[in-house]
Amino acid sequence: MPNPRKPTLLIVDDDWNIRDSLNVFFKEHGFDVQLAENAAAARRLLHDRPPDLTLLDIMMPGEDGISLCRSIAELKSIPVILLSARSEDIDRIVGLEVGADDYVAKPFHPRELLARVRAVLRRSENAPLVQVRDGSDKSFAFDRWVFEVSRRRLKREDGVIVPLSAGEAELLMVFITHPNTVLSRDRILDLTRLTGEDVYDRSVDSQISRFRKKIELDPKSPELVKTIWGGGYILAAKVKRL
Repeated sequence: MPNPRKPTLLIVDDDWNIRDSLNVFFKEHGFDVQLAENAAAARRLLHDRPPDLTLLDIMMPGEDGISLCRSIAELKSIPVILLSARSEDIDRIVGLEVGADDYVAKPFHPRELLARVRAVLRRSENAPLVQVRDGSDKSFAFDRWVFEVSRRRLKREDGVIVPLSAGEAELLMVFITHPNTVLSRDRILDLTRLTGEDVYDRSVDSQISRFRKKIELDPKSPELVKTIWGGGYILAAKVKRL
């Protein structure tokens, strides 16, 4: 019986000691690890050998982790966990707004980081199947969009392709499976979590704000994902399974 494929982890950090220690730790726990000391080296690896997940330090010389995270979220559907020696809320919020799937402050315990990596990978791989049991190869049409579940991307009516982060794909699956239904913030968090996971408590408002920028004609006056004051959010569109 063939061995299962090892998940590939890209570690981007300018601190050699951190890269080396995480390299040893994650290899011992069944990962195939790639290392990059800066954003330029990471971009080459992302292009040549896209990983299953990226651990990305925020504070690096040259291009910082926030900028690289934004590029990954816009161009590739690769989950990102940001690492930072600073614990300010603004770093966490900005990181999540540009597309990160989680945020971990340094110093951290390697086992906590391992648990977060595994949780994000499970959400990334299985989130669509949680909502659509046999529909991972299906597509859904709503308004002027088609959502391709297995590719985790949106296709606009004019052919423009919009890739989604793991978190955005989860969010869209929630709305697609509950169209024209008001969902509270707590309900959205519940529906985007796998049972039993210790999932980072992300800001639903920030995530939806970022998602609106991808699908709305005017994100400041949304027509698809509407805010229901005192209630939550609603996908105001008919959904058709293709």
